[in-house]
Amino acid sequence: MTTYIALLRGINVSGQKLIKMDSLKAMFEAMSFRRVRTYIQSGNVIFESDDNAAERLVKAIEAEIARVYGFDVAVILRTEEELEGVIKRNPFASEQLVEGEKVYVSLLSQEPSPEAIGQLQAYSNDIDEYRIIGREVYILCRKSYGKSQFSNNFLEKKLRVSATTRNWESVNKIAEIARS
Repeated sequence: MTTYIALLRGINVSGQKLIKMDSLKAMFEAMSFRRVRTYIQSGNVIFESDDNAAERLVKAIEAEIARVYGFDVAVILRTEEELEGVIKRNPFASEQLVEGEKVYVSLLSQEPSPEAIGQLQAYSNDIDEYRIIGREVYILCRKSYGKSQFSNNFLEKKLRVSATTRNWESVNKIAEIARS
């Protein structure tokens, strides 16, 4: 039995693609996933499955969301162990952050190509810092994520992969729920 975290991209934002978490939980349970739990309204679902084929799970979840809710939603999937690795690899240590700085993680559907990573380097700036490690982009926001150049849409466009972004506190809380 593997514990997975499904991170849905772009639901419940500005009144778009509205999905209630109790309804989403019920949908996952109807798909025969076990120990289904959700965290906040941005579409974080922790569940267990015997299926070890992540790509098949993503396609099944995306298809069921389209069937049940009538719109497409990209799903980024990580195992509990993979999410723990995301936390361990964070290059921006919390104790080194100055007041007002926050860390965000964009979780990618796949590793971006070296060419796409190289093109993103042209957008480095003094306001925000980022590091790409595998299928994650760690973003250190010195002002606010809302003003960051490295928004989810920007990263998807430049890296040519699907992505969904969570703040550091949410990543840690989701991992905590997955461990329990």
